[in-house]
Amino acid sequence: MEKAIKIILVLLLVACLLDMPYGYFMIVRFLATCSFLYFSYNSRNVGNNNGVILYLVLALLFQPIFKIALGRFIWNLVDVVVAIVLLISILPKMNAKKIINLKK
Repeated sequence: MEKAIKIILVLLLVACLLDMPYGYFMIVRFLATCSFLYFSYNSRNVGNNNGVILYLVLALLFQPIFKIALGRFIWNLVDVVVAIVLLISILPKMNAKKIINLKK
């Protein structure tokens, strides 16, 4: 379920690069905030403290109540970076043994 939410969120964030109406950005901010709070809760349940902090910071950044005015260019940059981070978090983790075995 978490992977599906991350993929949808990546698509929404990438669509923010297009010329969309203001309401779209508000919906994305609301959905992103809810998603990041959910991811933070899940990270806490598995004991991933770094994930908890990362997702809480992202939830605060995207929250729609007290808007953070960064300008269009900076927000586009933030959207792309967050989308990349979400995509990386979906990829399966490779441990050192698998990497060493691939080289042989």
